[in-house]
Amino acid sequence: MGKGRLEAFSDGVIAILITIMVLEMKVPHGHDLETLLSIWPVFISYVLSFLYLGIYWNNHHHLLHTVQKVSGGILWANLHLLFWLSLVPFTTGWMGENEFAQWPVFVYALNLMLAGGAYFILSRRIIAVHGRESTLARAVGADRKGQISLVFYLTAMAATFISAHAALIIAALPAVMWLIPDRRIEAVVSGSH
Repeated sequence: MGKGRLEAFSDGVIAILITIMVLEMKVPHGHDLETLLSIWPVFISYVLSFLYLGIYWNNHHHLLHTVQKVSGGILWANLHLLFWLSLVPFTTGWMGENEFAQWPVFVYALNLMLAGGAYFILSRRIIAVHGRESTLARAVGADRKGQISLVFYLTAMAATFISAHAALIIAALPAVMWLIPDRRIEAVVSGSH
């Protein structure tokens, strides 16, 4: 299988997930601003998750840009990532509908951690197939940025037992860190051309 098909499938799944999330946002009944204020937790949850899915989509594109051949291991690692991303609409909705209560925020942070771990596994699988001198291996190295993200998610999970709102802020910090697309891959790819 060529990487184009893998990328198209992944793009389609992420687009569907974003669509599901926006369709889950119910239009409030009422015509004043107070009505909109009543759904602020749902909206904030949507914005954060839209941002995360956008970051995954962007970085997944860069990641697959380095792929020359697709193996069965890469296919399964990619499906593993898509599985955890497919739960984002559910955990987002649960968190927003329950106004950032402890367990919904905990499960949301857990979902983010598992998606981050799956992304790390996918990158390691690509490196295993393409070698330690491959474009991706040279670009990400030990992937400290990815590992730091996982620490943030674990910290957020632990913080839910103290303050769910603080935990949500901690869980959002990796999004801020990843908001700028991963230039490491772009730099290595442009340097090799």
